[in-house]
Amino acid sequence: MAATGEPILEVRDLVKHFPLSQGAVIRKRIGAIRAVDGVSFDLRRGETLGIVGESGCGKSTLAKLLMALERPTSGSVRIKGREIAQTRGAELKRIRRDIQMVMQDPYTSLNPRMTVGDIVGEPYEIHPEVVPRGDRRRVVRELLEVVGLNPDHVDRYPHQFSGGQRQRIGIARGLALRPEIIICDEPVSALDVSIQAQVVNLLKRLQGEFGLAYVFIAHDLSVVRHISDRVGVMYLGKVVELGEDAEIYERPAHPYTQALLSAVPVPDPDGRERRRRIVLRGDPPSPAAPPSGCGFRTRCWKARDVCAEQEPPLRVRPGLAHASACHFAEPTA
Repeated sequence: MAATGEPILEVRDLVKHFPLSQGAVIRKRIGAIRAVDGVSFDLRRGETLGIVGESGCGKSTLAKLLMALERPTSGSVRIKGREIAQTRGAELKRIRRDIQMVMQDPYTSLNPRMTVGDIVGEPYEIHPEVVPRGDRRRVVRELLEVVGLNPDHVDRYPHQFSGGQRQRIGIARGLALRPEIIICDEPVSALDVSIQAQVVNLLKRLQGEFGLAYVFIAHDLSVVRHISDRVGVMYLGKVVELGEDAEIYERPAHPYTQALLSAVPVPDPDGRERRRRIVLRGDPPSPAAPPSGCGFRTRCWKARDVCAEQEPPLRVRPGLAHASACHFAEPTA
């Protein structure tokens, strides 16, 4: 389904810093972990925005901020024009009907003491106005069928299902309130490769049927490419490259994106020989003590003095069709 209309989700300058303290009795703040450090993007109805990056780059914290499970240090998250970053109580409850989440681990995200029917139908206990109580079992059975599960298994427990089936249960739960946005936080990383493809294809089908918009978070670039319309690459709490799927994968401009893509396995032996493997030096800096200027400069082969002095903004540079946060950004085929 093609993205249409005005943005349904607007994120502006989103920041989340976790304070660092020391002292057993008298706590003294000594710094902060910059988990998310100035992220901005839009999401339209029917669109999938993929967010990729190494572990610890801030992807999951970003997901929690979008769901209002964490309060931002600063910045704005607007869903259909309604600000959620500082909203509480009944108003936040109403907004949350429009944005739901599919968790990473299908084994720990489902209550083992609840039946599948109770798990999928639990959102109706919180939002009883969505489906009358007398119709809930029928609706839950329909949801199970929509995600490819046997509706007659409504009274089974999570341990009676495989990992892929459990993730389908999580997706059914996410659909229960008929949301317009679903945040997918690494929804296939705990699954076998063959099952990953089935779940991704299911998400694409549901998107077409229900007009859903996804923020699809993952560290596997091949999975993100299969489902995303646009891709944002995160490093050290920031988006360092953002653009159309084809542009990011075929003409990456930021050195970090180029390094990530060089590590993706290529089944064609000739393609492997032609591609230059980029091995980054060192480890990612600590988000508690990021480098001055460009956060990637300590591992970048293009780094110059200006990279330590000035932080490059995320913008479209000459010769590029998408935004990159690098002073020396240039596309590579």
